Amino acid sequence: MATSPSPGQQTDRAARLWRIERALIAAGAARIAGVDEAGRGPLAGPVVAAAVILPVGWCPDGLNDSKQVPAETRERLYDRIIAGAVAWAVVAVPAEIIDEINILEATRRGMRAALRALTPAPDLALVDGLPLPEPPVPQQNVIKGDSHSASIAAASILAKVTRDRLLCALDAEHPGYGFARHKGYPTPEHLAALRRLGPCPAHRRSFGPVRACGQGALDLA
Repeated sequence: MATSPSPGQQTDRAARLWRIERALIAAGAARIAGVDEAGRGPLAGPVVAAAVILPVGWCPDGLNDSKQVPAETRERLYDRIIAGAVAWAVVAVPAEIIDEINILEATRRGMRAALRALTPAPDLALVDGLPLPEPPVPQQNVIKGDSHSASIAAASILAKVTRDRLLCALDAEHPGYGFARHKGYPTPEHLAALRRLGPCPAHRRSFGPVRACGQGALDLA
């Protein structure tokens, strides 16, 4: 049976997740924002970006890369983060904008907007993955940052939970696709629904499987 981390393990994990931020704080950055996104790969729904400034050293129990955290724990962490953060912002960029400017640029737009929405403004942003062009504040990119930075991990939780909730709402608006279950990802269930029903307004028409379906090119068997 799984056991909860001991207090010592929790303290060690918090220290590890704060290592990057503490080094930057020692170098003069007073407020550091973590930035991450959720939903680049799905065929439907928005891409969601989040930015979070945490109190120095604060690390809620269970904080980790959102992909490594069970849904129930993510919901609990979401509530704790928005209640305890110095500042937080979440921005959803819808499918029509993704189709207009492409998923990478839509993700960047969301990240920049989330950073600009923070009050107080950060001195520096820790961005998961590749550097953000034209950032509103100085930045440092961190590969797999959601596993190495408390601030980025917190942003990943807010982005993931927000997006999952939006896909559940889309499931009610566009029944039959199973959005509440697969969250828009190209699962066999989702692809079968696309073949059967065709794309709905929430689908990303520029993505190959959706475009092929719209053209009647998917196997209907």
